[in-house]
Amino acid sequence: MSFGNDVDKLDEEKKGAAMGVAEDGPAETFEIGDSLYARLQRFAGKYNIEQRGIERASTILRSYPTSYQEESISNAHHVPESEKTDTKLYKVGTMWLAVNLVVSSFAIGVLGPNVFRLGWYDSVLAIIFFNLLAITPVCFFSTFGPEFGLRQMILSRFYFGPHCIRLVALLNCLACIGWAAVNVIVGAQLIHTVNHNVPEWAGIVIIATCTLAITCFGYKAVHYYEFYSWIPCFIVFVITAVQFARSGTFTAIPAAAGRAEAGSILSFGGAIYGFGTGWCSIAADYTVYQPKSADKRLVFFFTWLGLLIPLLFTEILGAAIFMGTFTSDVYRQGYETGKIGGLFGAVLVQDSLGGFGSFCLVVLALSIIGNNCPNVYSLGLAVQVLSSRLQRVPRFVWTLFATACYVAIAVPAASRFEAVLENFMLLVAYWLGIYEGISLTEHFVFRRGFGGYEPACYDQPERLPVGIAAFVAFCAGVVGTVLGMSQVWWVGPVARLCGAPPYGGDVGFELAFGFSAVTYLALRPFEKARFGR
Repeated sequence: MSFGNDVDKLDEEKKGAAMGVAEDGPAETFEIGDSLYARLQRFAGKYNIEQRGIERASTILRSYPTSYQEESISNAHHVPESEKTDTKLYKVGTMWLAVNLVVSSFAIGVLGPNVFRLGWYDSVLAIIFFNLLAITPVCFFSTFGPEFGLRQMILSRFYFGPHCIRLVALLNCLACIGWAAVNVIVGAQLIHTVNHNVPEWAGIVIIATCTLAITCFGYKAVHYYEFYSWIPCFIVFVITAVQFARSGTFTAIPAAAGRAEAGSILSFGGAIYGFGTGWCSIAADYTVYQPKSADKRLVFFFTWLGLLIPLLFTEILGAAIFMGTFTSDVYRQGYETGKIGGLFGAVLVQDSLGGFGSFCLVVLALSIIGNNCPNVYSLGLAVQVLSSRLQRVPRFVWTLFATACYVAIAVPAASRFEAVLENFMLLVAYWLGIYEGISLTEHFVFRRGFGGYEPACYDQPERLPVGIAAFVAFCAGVVGTVLGMSQVWWVGPVARLCGAPPYGGDVGFELAFGFSAVTYLALRPFEKARFGR
């Protein structure tokens, strides 16, 4: 990078901005110099694209005098208090409301009676219980954003250390790409249902492009879009529920009994948990601009409402409407020909709404944009945790790269949507079970709450945990996952005991959490005694 004598050319106002954050805009240090990085950041600034990622100030300013670097280092990874102007705490609730009031959540509910052969009442009870369990860690980690101003992956250095966190960040990147691919397939199915001349790959590209246009502009653009986008989606879901109720096709399929039923509930619960807790690894990303004085209880409560209401509503509705396929030829044929999109089409288009029903389908298809925004935005941040070299690439470039990746995955996966959805949800549940087992144990047992953190140490490897205990605990969590997982390609011995053959019941995320938490609890004291951190 070539900065030349840029510092000498700065007037006093520019020097002040270089040492911190400009009063009315992003840090000037992002744009200073003739490097490719600086030119890209100037391009971003010109079009109001968010420039702040998690890049190190020492990477941007390494040619500046030491005094400038010391003043600027505190503003690079975290959001300084001067920028934390998002005082409307309820916005975090409306964001998660918009993110989850989408067709993807509906598709999770369909898995109960469709894939796992559950009845009506057992599907509903599983949806309620496992969602309550799944969203609690997401709500909890959302409270860390106002307290520390750190992104979730940077915050995770306090649990996994400066080296093991790269493994966690890599898994988070893969999960975000997978989430985005799964979601965009559902939207493409809806577009294809409205107009069969539009192939699914074209629908995928349309939704991905719209998502990219929002996420490039960053945190404020995402929150602004989500604040309003849930409203039309909510109206369409209500219309769908009313139309379905009027159709008279609902049949409360009775619950089964025995080991097969127990195994199905556990496996369905794993998919529900994977979807609900999937936001855990990015939760703090969307509260970092809220002031430190924000009431943590309100942040938790608004997050809880924003997650629970749409998840229960859409998933229960999905289970209910799929029950109609057992009694209605129209619903059954709709699902067989168009999957989730065809099922919605049967309710909204073929059931007397006609053109207006098609319009509703388009609204639901575009709801996927709101669901994918957090995945694509946070992936651009998580990539920068992998290596200091990757931090030299602005966040919005990684956002563009991530979009290309999940589109490339979604197009061939569209033909096997149900299998992809089920397996991916369970895999997400596995790794996040490990993440939560380690991070929650460190927070409550070893740091004993928020007072046990030294926020200024987040970028000082010599003052962070070494990560040996976390790595071994992570491996133990993988062992628990292998013992408890139930997939087509592998059924663990514990899973076989939890349900009827051939697949048993999936308890992978429960064992992943337990094995990792217990192992970390046992090893962390020795690590602290040996290394003092």
